[in-house]
Amino acid sequence: MRRLPLLLTTLALAAGLTALGALDRPGAGPAPGGRAQPQAAPAPRADDPLSRAVAADQQRLRILPDDAGTWARLGSEYVEQARLTADPSYYPRAEQALQRSLALAPHSNADALTGLGALANARHLFDQARDHAQRAIAANPAHWPAYAVLADARTQLGDDTGATEAVQQLLDRRPGTASFTRAAYDLEQHGRTDDARAALGQALASAHAPADRAFCHHQIAELDWNTGHFDEALTGYRSALAADPSYTPALAGQARTEAALGRTDDAVRDYTAAIARVPLPQYLLELGELHESLGHHDRAREQYRLLAAEQRLAAANGVSDDLSLGQYEADHGDPAEAVRLLRAEWDRRRHVLVADALAWALHRTGADAEALELAEYSIRLGWHNAVFDFHLAEIERSLGRTAAARTHLTRALATNPAFHPLHAATARADLASLPA
Repeated sequence: MRRLPLLLTTLALAAGLTALGALDRPGAGPAPGGRAQPQAAPAPRADDPLSRAVAADQQRLRILPDDAGTWARLGSEYVEQARLTADPSYYPRAEQALQRSLALAPHSNADALTGLGALANARHLFDQARDHAQRAIAANPAHWPAYAVLADARTQLGDDTGATEAVQQLLDRRPGTASFTRAAYDLEQHGRTDDARAALGQALASAHAPADRAFCHHQIAELDWNTGHFDEALTGYRSALAADPSYTPALAGQARTEAALGRTDDAVRDYTAAIARVPLPQYLLELGELHESLGHHDRAREQYRLLAAEQRLAAANGVSDDLSLGQYEADHGDPAEAVRLLRAEWDRRRHVLVADALAWALHRTGADAEALELAEYSIRLGWHNAVFDFHLAEIERSLGRTAAARTHLTRALATNPAFHPLHAATARADLASLPA
């Protein structure tokens, strides 16, 4: 997962919580952003199952306005609509519905508390998500969706032991797509790639809905991408799209893989199509960097401009995410501003992705001694992540730690020789320049 692993959130008909909710796929919810000008975020199709569920619940609430369970379900459906459309304007509506449910049923309302936790994860308010999930579990220890929310929150907060424990509790209560995919992410972060692949195989075997099968195929393809198996990754992304042609992450993954295989025209086409569907900052940044690597500097700047606009729109709707913008500023903007943004993110959560991003931003400002400590923290779990190794190697090279830099550059390129459209070439050149 190159940048912001959107922790796996899919659709589960979860015991009265969400008709199609952000719980089966582990994750922090969508990377923020509804479409900035000049194009509006796509609205959900009126004929899809989620839209039908929303319409049915809205109609029910016109008849039974004090139905706490329906308010909780509707709030969770709005969270899912935000994920599917990358439109954060659904978040205030979700919060209103979930708080209404809680006001109507303030005691033992595990559904509303879990929904508020999923909403907080989507907004990257992971400490709040953890607290809501823990309250839901206290209200109903058998309520499995709360453990999914708790696992996601603890993962992003850098509570590795707590995250693994929550995943195990989820597996004990609900073995299936939601639990196996979260287990796979936990295993991958700890460097257990083969075990992660086995867990995803179990997730795929238990997935029946097209969206769930697409999600599982996509996650298996991500493992292949992360380990440099590009042909297998491309097959996996295509399998995801065959299961569900609307599954946009697989289209973006296909574009990334096409770029790695030198099929840059196809990559630009597929990135553009993915962004037209769901304009996530991650996709905008990746397409911008691809354009930059091809010498298309004006096109790159346009993607970066849209990325900044997406971030502003997300912030206006309660999303707290300095990671994506900090990563952009470190490489393409103001590294000092990147440090400011990423320090704020680090204060909120101690995830290895944030440690890596802050380390790189510090390196870009020349603060390599502080950067080294964070870069070493980012690899402490054993995650086979070429970006982490490259960043650490460049910091070590700046500090004159030549042998260590050679080791980590070699490992980055062995893990994924096309890990970044710009930095992979830098890694090869720097490795060649180091004395033996």
